[in-house]
Amino acid sequence: MYRQLSSLTVVRKHCIACNYAKLNCFKPPRKRRIGVGISGSCASFNTLSDRSLNLIQLENDFGAHNYHPLPVVLERGEGVKLYDVDGKEYFDFLSAYSATNQGHCHPKIVDALIDQSKKLTLTSRAFHNDILGEYCEYVCNYFNYDRVLPMNTGVEGGETAIKLARR
Repeated sequence: MYRQLSSLTVVRKHCIACNYAKLNCFKPPRKRRIGVGISGSCASFNTLSDRSLNLIQLENDFGAHNYHPLPVVLERGEGVKLYDVDGKEYFDFLSAYSATNQGHCHPKIVDALIDQSKKLTLTSRAFHNDILGEYCEYVCNYFNYDRVLPMNTGVEGGETAIKLARR
């Protein structure tokens, strides 16, 4: 059995996980790893809708290949549940590596986001703003820190650690 996706033919094969679980999965042949990006995934690729297949192919054709995501195309989330483009419901046990451990679309967080974005979306650290000092004081008191430097990526954390080590 196979399914044609533009230039990619997905051939029925078994992976180690499938053999262990006695399930079948579809994945691209080894010599054509440029496929849908699920070469190591264990999922029934043949059960994906045409819409999901097209969205996966579009991402594969134009997106960077830094991850090999599971063959599920998510559209929305609410609390601990996620929904794919075909309306299938999932429990989110990954929580975006803890970035959404409070759940998806929590009403208080969404309201705070909307309220803040109506006032001021973002300020550069080249300027002061009316909330940063109060936030830093709260974090320092809560964790018994001397100072805090809020960041939004791990890259900034690594850069700051290097700068501190040089001093």
